Amino acid sequence: MNRTLMTDFYEFTMAQTYFDRNETHKIGYFDIFFRRNPFDGGYSISGGLDEIIDYVNGFSFTGEDIDYLRSQSCFSDAFLEYLRELKFTGDVYAVEDGTPVFPQEPVLTVRANVIEAQLCETALLAAFNHGTLVTTAARRICEAAGGAPVMEFGARRARGIASAVEASKYAFVGGCGGTSNVLAAKLYDIPALGTMAHSLVCDADDEYSAFLSYAKSNPDNCLFLVDTFNVLKSGVPNAIRVARDFLLPNGYKFKGIRIDSGDLAYLSKQARRLLDEAGFQDTAICLSNGLDEKTILSLRHQGACFNLLGAGDNIAAANERVGGVYKLVAIEENGVTVPKIKVTNDSSKTVTPGFKQLYRFYDKASGFALGDVVALDEDKIPTDCFTLTSHIEEWKTKTITDYNVKNLRIKVFENGRQIYKMPDVHERRAYCEEQMKTLYPEVLRSSNPQEYYVDLTHRLSNLRKELIKKALAR
Repeated sequence: MNRTLMTDFYEFTMAQTYFDRNETHKIGYFDIFFRRNPFDGGYSISGGLDEIIDYVNGFSFTGEDIDYLRSQSCFSDAFLEYLRELKFTGDVYAVEDGTPVFPQEPVLTVRANVIEAQLCETALLAAFNHGTLVTTAARRICEAAGGAPVMEFGARRARGIASAVEASKYAFVGGCGGTSNVLAAKLYDIPALGTMAHSLVCDADDEYSAFLSYAKSNPDNCLFLVDTFNVLKSGVPNAIRVARDFLLPNGYKFKGIRIDSGDLAYLSKQARRLLDEAGFQDTAICLSNGLDEKTILSLRHQGACFNLLGAGDNIAAANERVGGVYKLVAIEENGVTVPKIKVTNDSSKTVTPGFKQLYRFYDKASGFALGDVVALDEDKIPTDCFTLTSHIEEWKTKTITDYNVKNLRIKVFENGRQIYKMPDVHERRAYCEEQMKTLYPEVLRSSNPQEYYVDLTHRLSNLRKELIKKALAR
């Protein structure tokens, strides 16, 4: 399905204005950035670039699209004929999926004629905001799990079928070990994981019979759901009976149990005791039931016994958002890049102008990330000594030496042609794991994390101040 019409209506009314002003060749630079980390956290994980690439590669208008736009009686025939032939011909620069990113950083820049760039806005933001939110949510839950594998169970809580498939993909990139979503598992070669539901137990004559029939059908994947009636009085004992009566005599392993309700800390500790006393010290305990990072950390603090977790609702993160925005930061006039700025009464919404790059400093000895600097494209970053300064609270400084520096952004499209090969989900997951190791534990804290340094070069900071001053003087 062609998705080019997946944009806001005002993008077309603005595009017609550009067209009527004979500005079809005017080049604009648009940045995607966000203003705060979701979950009150210390970091976000960039996601959605694969969807962005698919959208840009398919950017075109079908005859049906043109007919629909004509039916709105808002657009001239000349403008519609222009759209009929329109393709994306610009450049895209982006941070790779799986990279830790921070507020006010240009994670993606579109350089294209203003009509192309404007019409892409909505779809690019939708892809970035959803991909980044889910990847970040999954990563935070995996960090809280302390190394225990996390199974992603969020499909039925997602906002629609397509959203569920994408969420499963991004949860895997963020660190989940697999998904219950079979379509996502097939499409992206993600491990398909799952246990059983309460309905199978309720449908049977009794819990033992339910577990036994399940074991006979799935002898190599027996992880029993033990909380349908009573975890300790019936669930765990019946699971142990089935293991002794059928699994072990037939050469199969008692893989595990899952607890999906009640006091998970208490029940898991008592279940562990029962399993151990029965000789099943290697049988795993899985906990689920609307787990979020705070609950998982609390369970660990209480000494809960678990070997793996099932999480879904809070990976979909229905109550959070990234809030990425798409803002014009420069135009080209006679071959010269002219910076642009938005200034409002809300200082947090002031835009950082110009065509920029994003650099990260890594300590040579430890490999930890020391901070980032946003620079004008022509800025030169020193390789021996640099002073990081918060551009919001300028008294906060940190001088660093003995570092490696890396430009975090890669060129994805050049003159409308994709030049970057998107890694598969396994490569992105491995990359995310490696990048997370570069963040100090203080930045990873679930609550009250250390603020990560994001600086502007002096030239960019001075340009921003100068343009703000000019804008306020108008």
